[in-house]
Amino acid sequence: MTVGWKLDPDDRAALLARFPPRYAETVADHVTLRFSTDEATPLPTATAGEVVGEADDEVGVQALVVEIGGTTARGDGSHFHITWSLASGRAAKESNDVIGQRGWRAIDPALPIRLTPVRWKS
Repeated sequence: MTVGWKLDPDDRAALLARFPPRYAETVADHVTLRFSTDEATPLPTATAGEVVGEADDEVGVQALVVEIGGTTARGDGSHFHITWSLASGRAAKESNDVIGQRGWRAIDPALPIRLTPVRWKS
C-alpha cells in the first residue's frame, strides 16, 4: 500500500490549466508520502501544500514539486511531487529520478493546493 494525499479536484483543474500536460498520459492526481506500507501505517496529518516547482526531462516525464509542512524533502532522499504527465513507456516512479538528477525550476509565486490524506493499493 501507499500513503499520501489526493489532490483536490478543483485545484487539479486549475493546475492543469496553468501547466498543460506535455506528454500523452496525464497523471496529476496525488502526492506520495510513503510506499510499501500497510493498513496500520498512519495517514499524514497535513491537508495543504504548495506547488513550488516544475521538472521535465524533455523526453517523457513531467512533474510538479510540492512543499508540505515547509519542506519539499519527503524524508527518503526524494522530493514531494505530483507526477504530471508521462510519455508512452515511462513510469510515475521516474519522477523522483528526474527531479534528483536534473533539478527543478522554481515557480513564483508558489501555488497553494488542498490535499486529502489517503491510502491506496500500489
